[in-house]
Amino acid sequence: MNYRILIWSITSALAGFLFGFDTVVISGAEQTIQALWHLTPILHGIAIAAALYGTVVGSLLGGYPTDHLGRRRTLLLIGILYLVGALWSALATNLSSFVLARILGGIGIGISTVAAPLYISEISPPRYRGRLAGMFQFNIVFGILVAYLSNALLAGIGDNAWRWMLGVAAVPSLIYTLLSLGLPESPRWLIARKGDDQAARRVMHIIDPAASEASITAEIHEIKAAASERGSSATLWTWKLRVPIMLAIMIAVFNQLSGINAILYFAPRIFELAGLGAKAALLQSVGIGVTNLIFTFVGLWLIDRLGRRSLLYIGSIGYIASLGLVSWAFFSGHTGFVPVLIFAFIAAHAIGQGAVIWVYISEIFPSRQRAEGQALGSGTHWVLAALLTSFFPKVVGDFSPGAVFLFFAAMMVLQLIWVKTFVIETKGVSLEQIQARLQIAGSERVALAG
Repeated sequence: MNYRILIWSITSALAGFLFGFDTVVISGAEQTIQALWHLTPILHGIAIAAALYGTVVGSLLGGYPTDHLGRRRTLLLIGILYLVGALWSALATNLSSFVLARILGGIGIGISTVAAPLYISEISPPRYRGRLAGMFQFNIVFGILVAYLSNALLAGIGDNAWRWMLGVAAVPSLIYTLLSLGLPESPRWLIARKGDDQAARRVMHIIDPAASEASITAEIHEIKAAASERGSSATLWTWKLRVPIMLAIMIAVFNQLSGINAILYFAPRIFELAGLGAKAALLQSVGIGVTNLIFTFVGLWLIDRLGRRSLLYIGSIGYIASLGLVSWAFFSGHTGFVPVLIFAFIAAHAIGQGAVIWVYISEIFPSRQRAEGQALGSGTHWVLAALLTSFFPKVVGDFSPGAVFLFFAAMMVLQLIWVKTFVIETKGVSLEQIQARLQIAGSERVALAG
């Protein structure tokens, strides 16, 4: 693999690091913020989920800049939004200012989940696409781990510790923004959206210096043919694209119905419900970050070997077992098992949905609808994430933790059935070949198992 592809993939995947850091850093500050501004449970949930509201907006609208400005410029825009959001949230003096700052950073997160995995998928060779696009998820969990560690280190520095927890994200935001200046444009965007074959050819020569003119010309013709195919210039919402639409929506829905975001956002609180002290709960949250990082490595090692569908099987079974046992632990009073069971849940997520979701959504749509389709899957994911995070504090107050985790386990049973029935395999083939296979699946009304 050309080292330039690796560097470009790592650079664009750093948007995932900022995503992960910004998403979870609030867990160390949320109880201080609630006390500082005397927030009711509903206002508290809204304040903590503010970034998610911005993420919803960014993910739903992220297809527009990704298509019209280009992948590269959109990635640069993400860095600027992260930088401003981090500094503003750290300096906020009241709830409304804080919420606006978090929304702005959240818009950057939302756009990143559209542009970054899509960009990596479009520049990657098929045999490495899962691992390279999966680096976005790796950087998310690395950002989560760093956020937990940062929170633990800053927790004892005084009343303004929460401001430092949020503001420190400005440093990686600036680094990412500067590195993004060195990214080339996606050749598929140059061909399918801009019609600039010569610029695409130059990038493709950099991607694969050993490729002949004939092979690059053939690849350009394949991309142009897929983009100009009958119906390919139509809106996303066509009967022809019903299969990828369904797959994108459902993988996003099930990702959130596992409870992953609620657990990441409120990990210290969950551990306190299990009987741990506040400091021990914060340190146990670091364990979530370490577990997530280790098993994301495993998921990325497997994704191009076993395939996306197999990892979703493994993750579903792990979800069901771990969430079911967490529910049992709370119902039976054996809460000492909760931390290790939560770690098992995180491992199942990292190998399964965590490793697969952003890769899979970036693969299943045709070139001309890829950004819009990525926005659909990402938007669905973040709408549910915002709702679950907003109402989780109230839900765990009104219902027993055992009942909440039992609900999440039941949803994962439905995910396992869905994977068996509908999910197709996408490993090891070009994006244009995936497009053709999904059209076959739609026309024959069958799900291909690979």
